[in-house]
Amino acid sequence: MTTYYVYLLRSVKDGMFYTGYTANLRNRLAQHNAGRVRSTKRRRPLELVYWESFKTRAEVMRREKRLKAFGRAEKEKLIERFK
Repeated sequence: MTTYYVYLLRSVKDGMFYTGYTANLRNRLAQHNAGRVRSTKRRRPLELVYWESFKTRAEVMRREKRLKAFGRAEKEKLIERFK
């Protein structure tokens, strides 16, 4: 059974957030930091600051949509509770 992850990355360079989902969190972070993801290529390096796991792709996609709607303050609060 596949596990899906929703994640938040923060750019070390400018502090901006990126939200995404994947079935392989370690590999996806490596892709981002290698510059193979167009939307984050110029924001490298990136650090993984938050993630959640889900059993289905539909669940992870719903959560990703909700997280993308969060403002910066909400994302910071979520990250603080995660630590």
